[in-house]
Amino acid sequence: MSTQHHWDQIYRTRGVDNVSWYQRRPSVSLALIARAGVRKDAGIIDVGGGASTLVDFLLNEGYTRLAVLDWSDAALQHSRTRLGARSADVAWFNANVLAFEPPYRFGVWHDRAMFHFLTAADDRRRYVATLRRTLLPGGTVIISTFALDGPLKCSGLDVVRYDEQTILAELGADFQLQEVCRETHVTPWQTEQQFIYFRLRWQGA
Repeated sequence: MSTQHHWDQIYRTRGVDNVSWYQRRPSVSLALIARAGVRKDAGIIDVGGGASTLVDFLLNEGYTRLAVLDWSDAALQHSRTRLGARSADVAWFNANVLAFEPPYRFGVWHDRAMFHFLTAADDRRRYVATLRRTLLPGGTVIISTFALDGPLKCSGLDVVRYDEQTILAELGADFQLQEVCRETHVTPWQTEQQFIYFRLRWQGA
């Protein structure tokens, strides 16, 4: 089964609010974006943001040049339907992040839970290459993964758990760590999962 088919199947059979990562309001992500101090028109791309409500709240707060990238068209369709006419104010990319070619660059790269699914070192290198060609110099990176005491699997797939040292080892020396915070995420069925969020600045060109 392809990765795209795997996630399409999950969204078509479970819906958007019966998956472990569902959040009604992505409070930690919104707070980190606010603390980054980026301009409202800096441009934010939500990587793996398929059916997330992050884009709704960003629109409500006056952010523009928003984009959502996901390899599941079913997830993106949920978001477009939810937003209705406002979906025209968002760029939607149904693509594999490992091969994504951005049409323009963004000031913020946000990824709540895609990176930890990349269990192959080559895939992680390709992800970072996409990040570098998508982000503006001096841009903000917000990546969230399972913490070291988080789950070993999600939706039947293996994951890689991270802390500050291991995320910096993957991203490279041109990423400066600015903030780390943890979240105990409660799933729709009331189990707890430990997440860790990293806010970084890219010093590249």
